[in-house]
Amino acid sequence: MVGGSLFHARKNSWPPEEYINRTTLHLFAIENSAPPESAWRRKLNSHASILKEFSVTFVEAIKMVRLGIRLWHYVREEASYGRKAPIDPFTRESCKPSASQGVPLGGMGSGSISRGFRGEFRHFQILPGICETSPVMANQFSIFISRDGGNKKYASVLSAGQHESLGKSSDQGISSWGWNLTGQHSTYHALFPRAWTIYDGEPDPELKISCRQVSPFIPHNYRESSLPTAVFVYSLVNTGKERAKVSLLFTWANSIGGSSHLSGDHVNEPFMGEDGVSGVLLHHKTAKDNPPVTYAIAACETQNVNVSVLPCFGLDEGSCITAKDMWGKFAQDGHFDQENFRSGPSMPSSPGETPCAAVCASTWVEPHGRCTVAFAVAWSSPKVKFCKGKSYSRRYTKYYGTSEAAAKDLVHDALTKYMLWEEEIQNWQEPILRDDRLPEWYKFTLFNELYFLVAGGTVWIDSGLKTEELNGIMSLHIDKKTPKGADMVGENGTQPAEFGAGEKDYSENSLPTVSSKYKPVIDESGDDVGRFLYLEGVEYIMWCTYDVHFYASFALLELFPKIELSIQREFASAVLSEDKRKVKFLAEGNSGVRKVKGAVPHDLGTHDPWHEMNAYNIHDTSRWKDLNPKFVLQVYRDFAATGDFSFGADVWPSVCAAIQYMDQFDRDSDGLIENDGFPDQTYDAWTVHGISAYCGCLWLAALQAAAAMGSQLGDQAFAEKCRGKFIKAKAAFEEKLWNGSYFNYDSGSSNNSRSIQADQLAGQWYMAASGLPDLFDDHKIKSTLQKIYDFNVMKVRGGRMGAVNGMQPNGRVDETCMQSREIWTGVTYAAAATMIHYGMLEQAFTTAEGIFTAGWSEEGYGYSFQTPEGWTTDGHFRSLIYMRPLSIWGMQWALSSSTKTLLQPPIINMMDKTCPSSLSTENGTSSIKKKIKNKTRCFRNPVLQCSC
Repeated sequence: MVGGSLFHARKNSWPPEEYINRTTLHLFAIENSAPPESAWRRKLNSHASILKEFSVTFVEAIKMVRLGIRLWHYVREEASYGRKAPIDPFTRESCKPSASQGVPLGGMGSGSISRGFRGEFRHFQILPGICETSPVMANQFSIFISRDGGNKKYASVLSAGQHESLGKSSDQGISSWGWNLTGQHSTYHALFPRAWTIYDGEPDPELKISCRQVSPFIPHNYRESSLPTAVFVYSLVNTGKERAKVSLLFTWANSIGGSSHLSGDHVNEPFMGEDGVSGVLLHHKTAKDNPPVTYAIAACETQNVNVSVLPCFGLDEGSCITAKDMWGKFAQDGHFDQENFRSGPSMPSSPGETPCAAVCASTWVEPHGRCTVAFAVAWSSPKVKFCKGKSYSRRYTKYYGTSEAAAKDLVHDALTKYMLWEEEIQNWQEPILRDDRLPEWYKFTLFNELYFLVAGGTVWIDSGLKTEELNGIMSLHIDKKTPKGADMVGENGTQPAEFGAGEKDYSENSLPTVSSKYKPVIDESGDDVGRFLYLEGVEYIMWCTYDVHFYASFALLELFPKIELSIQREFASAVLSEDKRKVKFLAEGNSGVRKVKGAVPHDLGTHDPWHEMNAYNIHDTSRWKDLNPKFVLQVYRDFAATGDFSFGADVWPSVCAAIQYMDQFDRDSDGLIENDGFPDQTYDAWTVHGISAYCGCLWLAALQAAAAMGSQLGDQAFAEKCRGKFIKAKAAFEEKLWNGSYFNYDSGSSNNSRSIQADQLAGQWYMAASGLPDLFDDHKIKSTLQKIYDFNVMKVRGGRMGAVNGMQPNGRVDETCMQSREIWTGVTYAAAATMIHYGMLEQAFTTAEGIFTAGWSEEGYGYSFQTPEGWTTDGHFRSLIYMRPLSIWGMQWALSSSTKTLLQPPIINMMDKTCPSSLSTENGTSSIKKKIKNKTRCFRNPVLQCSC
């Protein structure tokens, strides 16, 4: 897909008129079935090139050889237990990744199915942590058109492109179908969570077709957004002079991807439901005792649309009705026999068979007339089961129950409510889409990056669980009667040690003792949104990886704040827990405990989430320097943004513990934490020595956030200790790292210690996003951001790739390690967000546009709807479908900051003064909120006006 214009041309708009005939657009605009003005677009005959994966250099390979050997043994050991290792670089999918992805189907947390822009259904993630990438080619929409008394006929699968999995047309399987669509006059338009496919005279030159794909992803709607269903609305416009009989066909295999259809005992069953909704249920018996799955495919019968079904056909010659037989009947008659609805459940399939089903919707379209036909698919897997045995009810079962009939109810509601969903989606998106100040590419990329909240392996469960289901996780108790509302109390009544005390024996003495049972923390307002998990990436199978969530969490906070608070509550509980089971860390080969009390976990686990945290075992993350500060920063930002004092009081003990835990890493008593000469932060291949710009800045920001939060909650003593430590640490940080134009990578003496790190102001980003005072003076912040822009951005292919993680002062990319030379998509968005906060709009959008150009544009590398963690300067990816790029919503947070109401910190310059807070408090909480002052006229920057 990469063209010669990638680094030379710059395109500012992608109007639909460039892809669709104006007359056709006008025809669909009349009934609101035209694609939007802002969307990601492709022609269906676009080449879907194979994506190129990164490789390590010889020097890097030598350095990692011991790690590689240990990791290989670990992967094999996990496989011997029937489990997949969280990180497995040795196993490759049989289906090579290609530039073919489109908008995924469904809401969040109930399993997902992706759909390529050419029409194929792929990337089945029905079972947790398992992604079956290969397309199931029997899952298709097809069309039959008959005119002039049957003298003119057209029959075609509505999927373009050459499909390698198809055999010869003489086969009894799907290769016998009419794969006649060239895609030359057909286009795809994506604006998550909807997508439009326009067939402009294909296959019938006189029939214009619009297919609108709609999924229930609706911000702040915690019911509909959990539903595993999607709708396909076909709008048909007959521009000819003859009446046309049009039949649309929806076929589906009884499969959850891969070879699951061959396992046997699958049953298909027709149904006729209420309000004209009819179709087929496909009951799938999963392997390895996983919970069963039931699909429902359906269409809505109306006065003008007739629905018929073929409950079961097969893909091989031994089937009673073969795929070839089915296609012949459809192409000849355009419908199936109505008696099929009374056929009842099919016989269970035998191993090796592939049972499929078909739903047909037929209508007549008059000359210059129009008609609408709606289909839906739903997949009901009420229980989610993890590898180590625990099962939970998915969130949607709270509303639909756990029976197999839920799938039928889901497609019914989808077909009768989708117009309401679309209205809510439009109301959410319109203000951004209509904002002429925003670049066109940014508008649709902002929404399309949200694909990860559906396709990122999300699991959303109902928290109405039996207590015994939750054994193994600690409980957290807050003494609501404590005057300050912020002291940390364990079940045995012990108190945390004084700040700065107990360094050498920290894990034993300075934290409260907690029980081994988790008691779900329920919001005092009664809100219960269940529990939510999402993967770091489909290749890094760890739930809610926290150092990455730091970047991605802006999307959840903006769109589903209750989910964001629930995740923070999970980690707050985890901070005070411990798990003394031994783990071998693969980087050094040493052993340690799985979870240390006081340390923020890297993740919530893989095969037994919540119960067995820290699935990541490359390094001992209890020694990482970024996790605890990131926890404090996220908690304060969420607290300030929501004004939820119940949340603040509940998590405050964990904030105190997280701050105290880090005191052991200040070895020279200068207030700053020191890195330990290994990759002890999110850049887990990039070694750090001494004080580092990244972790040091995060630590300064965490101290400031903890001081502000302590003052808000009435714990003035702890707040004052944080203030004092901050003043001391800030002076040391600037003295040791500031070089006159930016902060050095670290205070060591290695050849990359003066590198320019793109992410060095991550802590400052959170200060601006949370409405807190700046860590440094304005000159230093803007000088650093300008340096990052001039070097990390503009010196890499003219700014058309994003921001490289590390850049030497001489303008050469830092080749110290794999990660220093990579461009991380989420970090680039984060750097751009920081630039927006400081009025550097042109630099910000140019920086972020590099990710769009290289990743999403038609001339780029083809990473749309599968944005990787990063790529090299030659565009080779690492880790597709990754969490961190959700940080683009940090840019939107910065752009809209003038409209947000954040809690007022007690003193604008609170870190430079020691006077008491001027906040009035009542029962330990402040009722003061303050509107952010506008600094610039266009995109505004939060500046709090308050005085001591």
